[in-house]
Amino acid sequence: MRAAKHILVLAFTALLAACSSNDVKVPENLTEAQLYQKASEQLENSNYSGAVDSLRALESRYPFGPFAEQAQLDLIFAYYKSMEPEAARASAERFIRLHPQNPNVDYAYYMRGLASNTADLGLVERYVPVDLSRRDPGQARQSFNQFSELLRRFPDSRYAPDARQRMIYLRNRLARYELHAADYYMKRKAYVAAINRGRYIVEHLQGTPSVEEALGIMVEGYQHLGLNQPADDALLVLQTNFPKSKLLDAEGNFIGHRVYSDVDPTILNTVTFGLFGDNTPKPQQAVEEEEEEQTGGPSVLNTMTFGWLGDDGEPVAPEPPTQQ
Repeated sequence: MRAAKHILVLAFTALLAACSSNDVKVPENLTEAQLYQKASEQLENSNYSGAVDSLRALESRYPFGPFAEQAQLDLIFAYYKSMEPEAARASAERFIRLHPQNPNVDYAYYMRGLASNTADLGLVERYVPVDLSRRDPGQARQSFNQFSELLRRFPDSRYAPDARQRMIYLRNRLARYELHAADYYMKRKAYVAAINRGRYIVEHLQGTPSVEEALGIMVEGYQHLGLNQPADDALLVLQTNFPKSKLLDAEGNFIGHRVYSDVDPTILNTVTFGLFGDNTPKPQQAVEEEEEEQTGGPSVLNTMTFGWLGDDGEPVAPEPPTQQ
């Protein structure tokens, strides 16, 4: 059923791409107010590509008009909703550079981090579940740093609470990336490399769910290398901080860490680049997240229509604030 839904989404995506039309040229005789009114109506009607055209026309024709700065804020939002994160990020950085004292510049900082978080996602990947923690973490780190800059400069910003939550997610994602790399090395008996990855999680990504597994990797890696004292030290930390860990038996003895990548991919998983046919055992956290998705995630209608219909209340990018 899940695979069938994914195939349906892929087909619908291809259909939309095939049926897309060329951008309509913005009339030359519109005043600045008329252009902004037109862009506002397009944003309200979720015609984000049309809003991009209108806002760009407004900015180029009336660069110093009363609507110019507001149009630049709206353009960041329109680019993001049009699934053009690179353009959204560039527009945000431009607004920050040109208007550092604007009362709504915190919105630009926020949207820059949001755009960076999705810059490495393709159209299909936005609607078909994939494990982002297996991706190169460069964009995730950049997004984390940008949200961090927002909190440092504007700790009381209205976007600060959401930015903190996104930073927690990104930090957990970065830790899972290191964990996948450690598992890869464990499977290939590169124990020193695996231990180093596990140690990095423990030392630099404390508080993430991956710390427990990282300690298990360190214990097992040291044991394979015959380094009993470091193995005992790591085991003591595991026993102290995770006394009910599934890596320990009822008496607290180490029973081996759970390797994510110990099962070879199926043919279907290989030919679909990991989208379908995954038979890799999932950690408990992933199982719980999947169950939550099945009960409270986006509806099929919401997924097929890219959020236009069947909205279930998922968090979305906030609309740009209005200039006072």
